[in-house]
Amino acid sequence: RRPCFKVCYICGREFGSQSISIHEPQCLEKWHIENNQLPRHLRRAQPRKPEVLTGGSCTLTAENEAAYHSAQAQLLPCGNCGRTFLPDSLIVHQRSCR
Repeated sequence: RRPCFKVCYICGREFGSQSISIHEPQCLEKWHIENNQLPRHLRRAQPRKPEVLTGGSCTLTAENEAAYHSAQAQLLPCGNCGRTFLPDSLIVHQRSCR
């Protein structure tokens, strides 16, 4: 049986139930540093931890799905081809995208 993992709402990676509480503050701090280094037009709003309402009891699957969608919302689309990238990768991609 596969152990239960939780998805980080910032980066979209999976972590164990104990390590996610250590990872999220560090990931958010890293996100702030990287976001402040971007040009103004590529900066994003701070991600918020999604709240899942499923009749009083939250299931791990619903939490992970909401966290995954929150992480995917941080991606920016290319103006030429429409693919989505993290802001620093988008700059590199746009140099060669026709």
